[in-house]
Amino acid sequence: MFDYSDVAIKLVVGFIFMTVLINFTGKGNLAPTSAIDQVQNYVLGGIIGGVIYNSSITLIQFVIVLLIWSLLILVMRYLKIHVHPVGKFIDGAITVIRNGHLLVHNCLKANLSAKEIDFKLRTAGVYQIGDVKRAIVEQNGSLTILRQGDGSIRYPIIVDGQIDADVLELMNHDEDWLMQQLKQHGVNNVRDVYMAKYENHQFEITRYDEA
Repeated sequence: MFDYSDVAIKLVVGFIFMTVLINFTGKGNLAPTSAIDQVQNYVLGGIIGGVIYNSSITLIQFVIVLLIWSLLILVMRYLKIHVHPVGKFIDGAITVIRNGHLLVHNCLKANLSAKEIDFKLRTAGVYQIGDVKRAIVEQNGSLTILRQGDGSIRYPIIVDGQIDADVLELMNHDEDWLMQQLKQHGVNNVRDVYMAKYENHQFEITRYDEA
């Protein structure tokens, strides 16, 4: 016989877990910007939706599965923020065109076929690859295009206390130059910086202690 009370209890528990997890991982997950955010939402919804009507799965088992998934998400989020290679692998932007040259290796790395690249360029009103100074596949899969003669894209050089080497390459600078600039602004350790951007020869630095 169908037990409405069991379904109701599981719904309440699932709702509480979703609310707590969203508050712990950030409300940005409500509008996902990366594949990992999408997966998190899909799997959590699948766990709750697939369990509430299954009377053979007890409430304790349901809670344990939710705890395991929540722990996995929190650990992955911590690694994404604090371990640069992990964050780069999950959310890193990929340059697919540089100075009018199509970077085939990076296109394949982003799992984009030639047809898809051509479609994205045409959608952006670009018909000649030579007109493109830089084209970057963002973490949400969109393509940001900088045409020849345009200004620089305002990317952060430092995010979450980690230097983005790709952005430094775009700027034709190295880490020694960056450290000299940071010291001039009273910053001795990159890990003290929440975010740093450089545009029009000006640094915009936000430190963790400004929170």
